[in-house]
Amino acid sequence: MRALFILFVTTIAFFSCKEEKRKPVSMKEDVTILADDTFNGRRTGTEGERKAADYIIKRFKDIGLQPKGYKGHFTQTFSFRASNDPHKEAEFTSKSDSTTTGTNVIGYIDNQAETTVIIGAHYDHLGMGGEGSLYREGKAIHNGADDNASGVAVMLKLADSLITSAPANNQNNYLFIAFSGEEEGLLGSNYFVKNPTIDTKKVSYMINMDMVGRLNEKNTLAVHGVGTSPVFKQVLFANNDENLNIVEHESGVGPSDHTSFYLADIPVLHFFTGQHEDYHKPGDDAEKLNYEGMRKILNYIFAIISDLNDNGQLTFTKTKNESEVVPDFKVTLGVVPDYLFDGEGMRIDGVSEDRPAQKAGLQKGDIVKRMGEHDISDMMSYMKSLSKFEKGETAIVTVERDGKLIEANVTF
Repeated sequence: MRALFILFVTTIAFFSCKEEKRKPVSMKEDVTILADDTFNGRRTGTEGERKAADYIIKRFKDIGLQPKGYKGHFTQTFSFRASNDPHKEAEFTSKSDSTTTGTNVIGYIDNQAETTVIIGAHYDHLGMGGEGSLYREGKAIHNGADDNASGVAVMLKLADSLITSAPANNQNNYLFIAFSGEEEGLLGSNYFVKNPTIDTKKVSYMINMDMVGRLNEKNTLAVHGVGTSPVFKQVLFANNDENLNIVEHESGVGPSDHTSFYLADIPVLHFFTGQHEDYHKPGDDAEKLNYEGMRKILNYIFAIISDLNDNGQLTFTKTKNESEVVPDFKVTLGVVPDYLFDGEGMRIDGVSEDRPAQKAGLQKGDIVKRMGEHDISDMMSYMKSLSKFEKGETAIVTVERDGKLIEANVTF
């Protein structure tokens, strides 16, 4: 894979050249480069992430985007003290020896329109593992092909499609952001919302793509934020020419960068193909992605953008429960939720080693129905319930397994 990286970088990514026609870069090529070992897992603030940012900048230039970071550049840097809780405010600060510097990469299509659409995906990942990794066998490169080179690749192709389809879709401007610091707690998106490089009062809506590379055989695609604007449900239904099995989630709050924009009263749509056995592990590599599935998702999102071209600034709606304060967690169950599950409860898609769920005997596929005295009907009720427990506390957790209810004593 390293040889492919060197060849591709040599021919496309890092050499300056005169204006010329370039062969279109496929989503597979973008993922293969970003998920190469050379970048050492793209952890925020590392040399590998900075090299990945350079690659994205070069792609933005080749596509024809304008820089929209700081001082006429494609970049927006921010310094912070590390935090791994996405539900707490990040501690941004001036750069010093005790801080880490992340880099958002920002490009723009200026159609001289009154409103702007933001299209984003995070490009950072977990580096060599450590905090956030589900791998327990020592240090290893976490390439993050699905998480989230897949989202970046679709974002780049959307940018290219919106450029080449001109003058269609010209009633909005388009801002493309490759976010840094997502794995550290949505830091890049949080920082941008607080320090925008455009007037966010004129943003119509935001699209986020995080893990869109593993569309399953049933073509199941989770779309979050459907309730954040009244027009979204009809638009999602009307443009499903790829026959995707859409699992709708009303909430504008979730563990990805769209949350930062929702909390700033901007309508959001977040696209996601689900967890898998390589999630946050070294096995999340480029050859395992479903590139035909990514093409379907690309076409679907492009059709949505085209449909909304003449809608002006969309109306923002607070979604159920999320108008309240986002829960503050003191404990973890140690599971990976199944975000494609649309039944009652919270289905477990993975169990972390040596964490409360595993110690209590909970398994992948279990559907959590009750935690202590709290009924679990969906993801938000699970999050709210989890926020009620203290470290060291023991509670009875009821799960459905093979159609039967099972109780387990869980110590957090």
